[in-house]
Amino acid sequence: MRTDPEETSLKSRIPWHSGTFHVIIASSLMGVMGVSLIGPVLPELRPAFGISDAEAGLVITTYALPGIFLTPVIGLLADRFGRKQLLIPLLFTYGVSGGAIAFTTNFTIVLVLRIFQGLGATALAMLAITLIGDIYEGTQRDALIGVNGSMIGIGAAFFPMVGGVLGGIGWNLPFLLYGIGIIVGMLAIVLVDVPAQNESRDDVRVYLTRLFATSRSPRALAIFAALFATIFVFYGAVIIALPLLLSDEFGLGPELIGIVLAVVSLSNAVTASQYGRISQLRSGPELAGLGFVAFGLGLLMIGVAATILLISVGLLAFGVGIGLFFPSIDTIIITDFSEELRAGVMGLRTSTLRLGQTIGPVVFTGVAEFFFVETVNGYRVILFVVSVIVISLGSIIYVLLRR
Repeated sequence: MRTDPEETSLKSRIPWHSGTFHVIIASSLMGVMGVSLIGPVLPELRPAFGISDAEAGLVITTYALPGIFLTPVIGLLADRFGRKQLLIPLLFTYGVSGGAIAFTTNFTIVLVLRIFQGLGATALAMLAITLIGDIYEGTQRDALIGVNGSMIGIGAAFFPMVGGVLGGIGWNLPFLLYGIGIIVGMLAIVLVDVPAQNESRDDVRVYLTRLFATSRSPRALAIFAALFATIFVFYGAVIIALPLLLSDEFGLGPELIGIVLAVVSLSNAVTASQYGRISQLRSGPELAGLGFVAFGLGLLMIGVAATILLISVGLLAFGVGIGLFFPSIDTIIITDFSEELRAGVMGLRTSTLRLGQTIGPVVFTGVAEFFFVETVNGYRVILFVVSVIVISLGSIIYVLLRR
């Protein structure tokens, strides 16, 4: 049997033997677990705590809220004091506060603990990508960004199914899994080995001046706008609105909702796993623009679909778009911005994502509840309108992100 030289070369660039790389992947998975694990359980929280759709959405909003303000600060600290020094306490905070939610019956305490868990999760994915940029170079770096995105996609597909099964037994069981963050934190202490950082650092004032100037460039603003739009739609439409729609209109329980949501993540994982090869054919900006259009088309299909099968096809297209978009954006940030500002720019990236995560659920559930008699109809209309806007903006973003 003949072996494809290109495939052999690609596999050789993946450091599966590296403990540092294992922790990088695990940290990214912890970040995505924060939301995807409990997405199918959101409908179960309503009777458990006697809350509305909008209040259930606060479980996502409170988790995302700390990242809006704190991620840029963590990026600054990571640039000045080291990635590992920040990664370890964040993992412990994430694991302790997230696991503790399983033991409360007070919804206010749930929200408070989600804030602390969100604090721990603020920069997990950001630091993972930053470490890849610090340690690896060239085509290996591009391949590992794709592998990292693929593993995130696999986790995002796996976690809803696990959360759905556990949530069918009890609403609180999925939250116990967040305690794995404590284990990953202990492994990070032993396994993570990072290269020494450049000692010639600017003082804080000069650093912030450079970072602020970089973040105001047209290219950076286009990247942040695209990131915000993507995550706003993803969390508002797919993570929040779709599970509630599947529960209320199609009568699906958390187990089946988890399976349906897994489609988008599996599609994302497969696409991202091939990013190392795809990036050799098209530039990062081109792929980011194409990804944006792809998940806009997927969202349109979800909004008009009358069957679970058609919704799944829409999620498939949505996942392809995500699998192209995020690795492309991460590659652009790593290659286009100074190494001394890398964690800071990644921090602004993550802060933008957190802003979209915070606002998306509130907007989608709020509009559906306050402007429509039946929330099911509201979600349908919102999904259709937003998909048209996303598709329209896709071409504009494509032009702005091109060199």
